[in-house]
Amino acid sequence: MKLDHVARLYGLVAEFDTPAAIVAAAKEARAAGYRNLEAYSPFPIEELAHALDNHHSKVPYLVLGGAIAGATLGFGLCYWTSVIAYPMNIGGRPFNSWPAFIPVTYECTILFASLSAVLGMLALNGLPEPHHPLFNVDRFSLASRDKYFLCIEAKDPKFETSQTRAFLQGLRPSEVSDVEY
Repeated sequence: MKLDHVARLYGLVAEFDTPAAIVAAAKEARAAGYRNLEAYSPFPIEELAHALDNHHSKVPYLVLGGAIAGATLGFGLCYWTSVIAYPMNIGGRPFNSWPAFIPVTYECTILFASLSAVLGMLALNGLPEPHHPLFNVDRFSLASRDKYFLCIEAKDPKFETSQTRAFLQGLRPSEVSDVEY
């Protein structure tokens, strides 16, 4: 019976009343060796992002790749139409008149970079996610109003239910709750 409960456990979440309390709790959790942490607050807290050390994103690399692909595609399209598919001698200019290709190349670069930014962000964030396990916690709706939550996920290598619960309770939260799938 207990194994069934552990298999359905997403993690443990602690509720805090102030931004300073959750920042301190996140720092202590990272120092204790927990790595699969998420924090939820009604507004962005810069110190919290640094305390969680979650600011390693792959989105800039995706945007760069999209921009390079867009520039290559835009220039290639102009080159193909002007030099290969439909060459026209207008005013004695060469078929490969690259200055005329710059506006299309620029616009394709911006288009592909912005699309890769949006789609990459959605994919890396796992969105759309119509239901997250934290929505099963009754008080979690307060995360968008005036409470702060720190969740340690069960997939963390250091996670052990009773020890993690004791650790979170030692951080003096208002409440510690189980998060089930």
